Amino acid sequence: MNYLTILPLGFALLTALALEGWSPVNSGYVWKFPEDHWAKRDYKTEWWYLTGHLDSTGPERRRFGYQFTFFRIGVTPERLELDSDWASGHMIMGHAAISDLDQRKHWFSEVLYRENSFLGGFPGFPDPLIAWSLGPPGTNGKWSLRWNGQAFDIRALDQRQGLSMQLSTSPLKPRVFQGPSGISPKGDDPSSASLYYSFTRLETLGNLEVDGRTYAVEGESWMDKEISSNILSDDQMGWDWFSLQFKDGRELMLFQLRDRQGESDFSWATLISAEGIPSYFRDGGWNLEPLELWESPSGAEYPSGWSLRFPELTAPLEISPAFPDQENRSRLVPGLDYWEGAVEVVDSEGQLSGRGYAELTGYLKGGRLPL
Repeated sequence: MNYLTILPLGFALLTALALEGWSPVNSGYVWKFPEDHWAKRDYKTEWWYLTGHLDSTGPERRRFGYQFTFFRIGVTPERLELDSDWASGHMIMGHAAISDLDQRKHWFSEVLYRENSFLGGFPGFPDPLIAWSLGPPGTNGKWSLRWNGQAFDIRALDQRQGLSMQLSTSPLKPRVFQGPSGISPKGDDPSSASLYYSFTRLETLGNLEVDGRTYAVEGESWMDKEISSNILSDDQMGWDWFSLQFKDGRELMLFQLRDRQGESDFSWATLISAEGIPSYFRDGGWNLEPLELWESPSGAEYPSGWSLRFPELTAPLEISPAFPDQENRSRLVPGLDYWEGAVEVVDSEGQLSGRGYAELTGYLKGGRLPL
């Protein structure tokens, strides 16, 4: 049997695995940087996630949004005592997307492999290579996430789709925790939490290729890393997540988890000052209301535009997608469809006050979550 045909079975295993055997997230975690940028195999899942807005630097000005994510997915916490390169209890999944904001086009590519020395993996600290995988079938090349001494360099390509990105980042602001001591709660159960930090502004330079053309680009990115063994409770079925960069130098990370009736179950926000100091807001104190709906070709119906009232910001603000169809639709894992796209923020006077990214999951009936 070809290994690609059995990989989706790993996701069925994930839903059945309990927390037992994996390290729980707790307030006693002692962070070690830069070492904690690398994989933490005692936890069930983790992901490295970059999004950003980039402008071409050539004579033809083009605006792009991009996403790059590597996931480490633990299938079993037990060490497999087999003398084989296939004896791994982990999988690597990669997602890469480019949105052409002027042409209103969206490209999405993905990889999914069992971790081993042939297909992909997570070298340990201090190897500059944090994670890597082969490209998708039909592509001669590798995807990679590297530590460059200050921040991250990424590379992804899909020759069949004519998509590639090769980007280097450097920090414009210091790393911040997305909760006290880096603990991001996801509900009242203390075990439902993640270890979570961000670089909220990264200067970004490099190249993008789409539609057979290569563009030198520059702009700003946002990087998240989350680590968890039990991120959602049984009654939570998806989330709405936002990373917003404002023109006044502040940033806002905000998420709300939804229950199986579609109502907000838990919410959290981190407002980062222009000097890089975070303030935390739990469960309320702000109001996020969808303004419109958009039905995707997958059959999911997503919010498409929001009104945000946040007491520490000029209110109300309106968050709008750069264009509606920025859904990532998986070819490898049935039902793994979610909206991941560039957004703009407009103030009460109609002036552009910021931009960012939004991620919307759990809207496809019977679908899967990207974790």
